[in-house]
Amino acid sequence: MTQVPPPLTVPLAYQDDAFIVANKPPGLLTVPGRGPDKQDCLINRLLVSHPNSRVVHRLDQPTSGLVIVPQSYEALRHIGRQFETRTVSKRYIAVVAGLVEQDEGSVELPLICDWPNRPRQMVDWDNGKAALTHYRVLRRDETNQQSRVALTPVTGRSHQLRVHMRELGHPILGDTLYAPEPVIAASERLLLHAEYIEFTHPHSDEPVVIESPAGF
Repeated sequence: MTQVPPPLTVPLAYQDDAFIVANKPPGLLTVPGRGPDKQDCLINRLLVSHPNSRVVHRLDQPTSGLVIVPQSYEALRHIGRQFETRTVSKRYIAVVAGLVEQDEGSVELPLICDWPNRPRQMVDWDNGKAALTHYRVLRRDETNQQSRVALTPVTGRSHQLRVHMRELGHPILGDTLYAPEPVIAASERLLLHAEYIEFTHPHSDEPVVIESPAGF
């Protein structure tokens, strides 16, 4: 008899009746893409065990970390409104090329899709949407000429952290879209992880804080 392989699972950082918080592995899509080869994704895996799962935000495929997945329409609406009003706090960990000079700072550059080269994004002062990222250096590795940084996006533009760090002169290691070849080759994966998320519980209105340390 042929054995049926076990269903593909996703580790959960938190769950209750209103929502779950999944810890997305790197390389996994958040939602399905076009074509049969792009149907394995976070939401489809979660629907097997949590059939009421709904999408309220996403992470890029190569990015790992925390994703909120509402389990009811009420929770979807409540948490979605928090994203719209920018009251959800998020923090990412990244390892970037070079030694970032300032201990902390901000990058504020408007972004728009580079349509002929999509899904790449680019800075466009005339037509781009406002995008703001705060950064803080956690450690400088002089031997490897790399820096470990905490990134706090105020806005949620596509590829915002990846483009902003590239524009700062410090592309993220393993970034196949925005880094030069030596920086891509420095890591087998994109070294970007969503490690912290804070928002208001849709039932109790109490603050919810979830953390997940980076695996790099």
